[in-house]
This record gives sequence, structure tokens and C-alpha cells, in this order.
Amino acid sequence: MAAVFLFTPTIPTFFIMFSFVYLLAYFLIFCNWDPQQRAGASSCFISLVHGTPAVLIATYALINTQRNFGNLASPNTTSQNIVLEFSIGYFLMDLLHYIIFYPREVLFILHHLVTLYVFVTCRYMVHHGASAILVLLILAEITSPCQNVWTLASFRKAEVPASAKLYKILSPPFYVFYSVVRGVIGPLFVFKMGVFYISGAADSLIPKWAWVSWMVVIISAIALSILWILNNWLDLYKESRNRASKKVR
Repeated sequence: MAAVFLFTPTIPTFFIMFSFVYLLAYFLIFCNWDPQQRAGASSCFISLVHGTPAVLIATYALINTQRNFGNLASPNTTSQNIVLEFSIGYFLMDLLHYIIFYPREVLFILHHLVTLYVFVTCRYMVHHGASAILVLLILAEITSPCQNVWTLASFRKAEVPASAKLYKILSPPFYVFYSVVRGVIGPLFVFKMGVFYISGAADSLIPKWAWVSWMVVIISAIALSILWILNNWLDLYKESRNRASKKVR
């Protein structure tokens, strides 16, 4: 039986790259920020460095190597595996960030752990099904630039008027974009995945334990995303009502 290697040379390389970017952000770019804000901002910065490139290389990997887009259990291609390794390197670094600076953020730590579980099992144990995982990665990261700029603005909105203005301007379009991607397109694709797996089309290629556990993780993540954006919409509505009531007074 062939040995299962949990890491390839590219994962340490990507991890070191994201570690360097994080340290650059923490000690140089955000060096004048409050210590807690510096950590959060540095996490946003590596998320920016991961998000858009991940969308681009995942899209490239799917368009140029995926022959049958209806087959969600096709063998992983080399370029698809590289995308998974790139994201594993990022999530390992951001997980370390949360463990060090925000150990009580259990939900985020669990999110990163289960995401790593999906990527690692797809890449190193199952060797099939990356096409579906990469579509979900694209949907998850396509909102990254807007979300991270919005988050960075939220950190400084109390101290910097320009940040408060940017946060106010960005909130409605970001919420709409996020709602469409995570609340409509994402669930539709996850439904397609579920129908494909339940039909038995993947049974000879992807073990049942793998796709069932993937679906549990993915559905949970989608549900939490929807709850998060609903809560933000509610906060925006409350803020609008408060501003309206102050004008009346």
C-alpha cells in the first residue's frame, strides 16, 4: 500500500509566503494601529492576498483542465491540486493567527479546521472531486476584496472619519453582493452537489464518508454565512432607523 503524504513541498512554501505577508502587514503596514486591530488587519491583508489569486487560479484550473463540468467526481488535476495547496497554506497561517490572538473565537477556529479537513482529504486522500470544491472556493473568495476592505474600514471607523465614510458607502453594495453569492448562487450549487452525490454517480470514486462529511461542512458554512449577512442587514436597518429618528428630532 502506497504511503499517504500529508504535505508536499508547495504547502510549506505557501505557508511561509503567507507568514511573511502577515508579518509584513503586522510590523510595517499596520504598525501604527492598536495592537488588537493590527492583528485583525494583518489577517485581512493575507485574506486579500489569498482571495483574488485563489479565484483566478481556481478559475484557470477549472477552465483549462476540467473536461466534463457535470462530473463532480472527476480525478483532481495537477493545477487543481496546486490551488488546494495554496489555500491550505493560507488557512494554516490564518488558523495560527486565531489561535495566538483570538483563542476564544471558537467558531472561526472551527471554520478553519473543517475547511482544512475538506481541502486535505480532497487533495491527499480522495484524489477526486476538486472541481466542485474549487467552484465553492471561487464563490467563497470572490467577495474577498470587498469584504476585507469593508472589515478594515470597520476597524477604524470610530477614529478615522474617512474610514467611517468608506464603511457606510461600502456596506449596502457589499451586503447585496454577498447575499447573492452566498445566499443564492452558493446554495444552488450545493444543491447540485447533493443531487450528484446522492444519485450514486460518485460512489466508485469518492467514498461515502468523504462526500457526506464534505456536505455537512459545506451546508453548515453556507448556513452560517447566511446568518451572518442577515445579522448585518439587520444592523444596517437599525442604523438607518436611528439616523432617520435623529433627523426627525
